[in-house]
Amino acid sequence: MAKAKLTGGKGADGSDSRCACDSGGSFLACCGPFLAGEAIAPTAVALMRSRYTAFTRNNQVYLQASWHPRTRPAAGSDEASQAPCQWLGLQVLSYQQDGDQGTVEFIARYKTGGRAGRLHEVSRFVCEAGQWLYLDGTFLE
Repeated sequence: MAKAKLTGGKGADGSDSRCACDSGGSFLACCGPFLAGEAIAPTAVALMRSRYTAFTRNNQVYLQASWHPRTRPAAGSDEASQAPCQWLGLQVLSYQQDGDQGTVEFIARYKTGGRAGRLHEVSRFVCEAGQWLYLDGTFLE
């Protein structure tokens, strides 16, 4: 995975800001190292949370790198580059991990074009060569 310098993790007062994935941790201690390529997500749910954080920061490099090559859309495709939106919060409803496969059910709230929405999905993940990758997802509701 490509390395990037950790930036934007500090609040206006210079303190470490809260991570967008709603884990309760700080960005620099939570998803920041994954997005910077300094660490890899150790579980499927950690990868899912880091991908949500990458969406909030429009980090297309991380999103592409953490997507399984078999199902990854081409960079710049409609599926790879979603319409800009403001991500408002993440709620992980459930997750399961069995060996090298995992699923995470979540709701992500967003706002686009002045309208609020929510994405309810069950995502599938696979671990290959020690790295968790997003495989695909099924939208609910």
